[in-house]
Amino acid sequence: MAEETKTSSLRESIALALAFLFWYVGNTFYNQYNTMALKAVGGKHGGLTMTVSTMQLGVCSAYALILWVVGYNPIKLFGLQAPAKMPLPKITKGDLAATLPVGCFSAAAHSAGVFCLGADPLFGQIVKAGEPVMSAFVSTLFYKGKESMAKLVCLVFIVGGVAFASLKKDEAGNYKLKFDQTALIAGMLGNIFAAFKGTETKKLMKLDGVKERYQGVGNQFAVTEVLAFLVSVPVMIFTEGAKWGEFCSLMMTSKELQLGLAVSGMTFYLYNELATLTIKAVGPVASSVANTAKRVIVMVYMSTFVTGKPLTEEQQIGSAVAISFVMIYAVVDILVAKVFPPPPKEKKTN
Repeated sequence: MAEETKTSSLRESIALALAFLFWYVGNTFYNQYNTMALKAVGGKHGGLTMTVSTMQLGVCSAYALILWVVGYNPIKLFGLQAPAKMPLPKITKGDLAATLPVGCFSAAAHSAGVFCLGADPLFGQIVKAGEPVMSAFVSTLFYKGKESMAKLVCLVFIVGGVAFASLKKDEAGNYKLKFDQTALIAGMLGNIFAAFKGTETKKLMKLDGVKERYQGVGNQFAVTEVLAFLVSVPVMIFTEGAKWGEFCSLMMTSKELQLGLAVSGMTFYLYNELATLTIKAVGPVASSVANTAKRVIVMVYMSTFVTGKPLTEEQQIGSAVAISFVMIYAVVDILVAKVFPPPPKEKKTN
């Protein structure tokens, strides 16, 4: 019996390690092939960024539909485990309406992220690392949340790191602001939308019976991606509809666009699923370290193998500060509670 338990524990550990590995690989590949797809349509000045973002969600939606038709989700194969059943969710119209805000914010966060990384893949990663700042802002302003003093101190360093990464020395050796405005604005908007999405998802799953009717996180994520695609289509038509013919022509002739869209869409879906599995399986400390490592790996990979553009000294220092304090931000309250435990509550006497 003890031997079986030990073997089972070993299998779970191997599955978790592989899930982390493929989460990193998937995120890295997403960034690489997202860049490829955007370059194929003319880059940030090509006027087809929203179309690329929407078509990526289209790939995600097509994959979700295939999963429901097949009835199995193969995501656990990455951890050398058997695929899990994925029946159609038994959600009601009310559940779908409650999920719509999550889908809208998911669509907005994804599109803003594509605009951000399309403008500057390296600086965009640094800006996206500042998500806790916007999360705290959204939580405090819209959901009556309250951040601890320790977390507020961390936010100062995160903002400072991003700000320092925006600096560059001129010929005289003086610092001046130099950054891609589109990357900064789109990245910050993406962080805001991601914060709304996270909070709305938590609210959704707390509704009576919703968790049971969705029959798993995989179904909830799949429905969210389909809704995100449906929400993005009218925005794409309104903003870039006049260039649809040009996009279709490129799709027929450009192998880079075909490959870039297919791989970026699939890896976006898969790495998000793997991230959900791993974060659920480990504590806040491990998930924070994992997220920090992911940012560093992606930045180094993109700088070395994709853009060929090395990080400036300011970007190296700024990103190191920002990403480090993002990790600390996630666990600082736990650390403070261990060092300065709260006084025990006094028992009330009658």
